[in-house]
Amino acid sequence: MVKRMLQVLVVIAAAAGMLTILFLAVKTRKLQVNRWVVKDSDIVGVDISEYQADVDMEKLAEQNVQFIYMKATEGSGFTDSRFADNWAAAAEHGIPAGAYHFFSFDSPGSMQAQNYIDTVGQLGIRNLIPAVDVEFYADKRNDPPEREELIRELGDFLDALEEEYHVKPMIYAPREICEKYLLGHFDEYPRWVRSIYYPVTFETGDSWVLWQYSDTGELEGYLGGEHYIDLDVLNRGITLDDITIGGSQNR
Repeated sequence: MVKRMLQVLVVIAAAAGMLTILFLAVKTRKLQVNRWVVKDSDIVGVDISEYQADVDMEKLAEQNVQFIYMKATEGSGFTDSRFADNWAAAAEHGIPAGAYHFFSFDSPGSMQAQNYIDTVGQLGIRNLIPAVDVEFYADKRNDPPEREELIRELGDFLDALEEEYHVKPMIYAPREICEKYLLGHFDEYPRWVRSIYYPVTFETGDSWVLWQYSDTGELEGYLGGEHYIDLDVLNRGITLDDITIGGSQNR
């Protein structure tokens, strides 16, 4: 009986050890589970900013990058230094491209929307719908904005962009932002979710449009100080046409 119990304990200890190793492998990016989930047939793209510096759109397209979201603006006065070049290059090479805004907790949403509109200008029929990135930055995780304040200002931002472009912008937000601020609000807006350690199904089910599944992508075609590039995949239930200006869902 004692021998049997010892054998069971050994098995339990071994299983616990394996699970610990697996967990650490995932957390340290030694094991990238999401790469197994995303298939070659999926529609995969990237999101970029000035950190990638010079971007060769043709080279990215050769690696089956099928769409690009690029940072345009932040807050009420900042413009990404590479946006204009990236925007023009994507159009030149026929890559569907969208512009995203990094939302600030420190300025009115209406002013931030105007910064985006002034910078991006008109959107053509090959452009993807606008997107806004809402996440903690600097010390905001320790000193977060009030829920009502963020909902109000983000609502003003979204309303202004919808009035300008006649489409609902997409909201990118990590889980902590969704749980603290967005639950019960903005449900009608397309969602871009981040889940880089494990499949998105465990994070949010199937209620998403884009999934950022890796922030350690390695591709050829950019020369910035940032070695990695973010990788995104479109939900298999929709097409790029669904999130394109003038597309089937936005006419």
